[in-house]
Amino acid sequence: MTTLEYNEWWARKINDNIPKPSHENSQSIEKHLRVVPSELEIIKLRKGKVKAEEDLDSLKTDYKKLHLLMRNAGL
Repeated sequence: MTTLEYNEWWARKINDNIPKPSHENSQSIEKHLRVVPSELEIIKLRKGKVKAEEDLDSLKTDYKKLHLLMRNAGL
């Protein structure tokens, strides 16, 4: 059977052997967890960008047509 003092001493002894992290040369977690996109993801992003650019061009054309119609109607 052990005493309370022995248990406290034993807990301190075990915890003293655990190295504490050094913050001197530590880097942020984001640097350690860099995610490299796969080729498939890159292709999907490029296709999405092209589609968005096409949609934007279409909207610009529609806006110009609407503006011209409004001007011709005297609005």
